Amino acid sequence: MIKFVADEGVDAPIVRLLRQNGFEVIYIAEESPSIDDSIVLHIANRDNRILITKDKDFGELVYRLRQVHTGVILT
Repeated sequence: MIKFVADEGVDAPIVRLLRQNGFEVIYIAEESPSIDDSIVLHIANRDNRILITKDKDFGELVYRLRQVHTGVILT
């Protein structure tokens, strides 16, 4: 089963739709709003989850700074 972390900028209807379709989603807006991007990325990596985000700053972390990731979907 694919698991996700949805960054707090992701629209709630997307999270609901994923959950309704059986996907396990940690939604940062529900769990830990306003945490640092590096912590969000750490949570995704720790739990082997794909990160869903609207925040292009993750591109900086993943591509320019080459931080480890299990996948990033930019919406």
